[in-house]
Amino acid sequence: MVMEIVISVILLFVGIAVLVVIHICVVGRAFSRGYTTGAIVQRSSSIVSPKMSHNDLEKLPCFEYNAGDIGNYSTLVDCAVCLENFKVGDKCRLLPNCSHCFHPQCIDSWLLKTSLCPICRTCANPLKIEVLSGGESSVSSDAGVELT
Repeated sequence: MVMEIVISVILLFVGIAVLVVIHICVVGRAFSRGYTTGAIVQRSSSIVSPKMSHNDLEKLPCFEYNAGDIGNYSTLVDCAVCLENFKVGDKCRLLPNCSHCFHPQCIDSWLLKTSLCPICRTCANPLKIEVLSGGESSVSSDAGVELT
């Protein structure tokens, strides 16, 4: 019985020693690749504005949700921010570049921090897309909903 306990403790310490050696190898490899030299790549913020202004938010289309919209547009089921289903009469905000829909109160607070769609990471500001594409907008409004 005592011999079994001693062998178990020895195997435990051997296992821990193996994990420590593996950790040292991984960390040593990361440092040898120049991790400490500050070679961290940052995303370019020159293409996409980090946030949208209140004026840009007001330009995004808003519509009233109707039950018939589901047949015309399959992604009109729920808001990906609050995870609530859309109800008839709810106001919905449509991001024109990717056609994702959200409750305005949910997506507006997100877009004030970043101009990227939380689902597909597409720029939500149609004016930025027009500037990047040379003035021609690739935004289509074939969502089958009436925008206001």
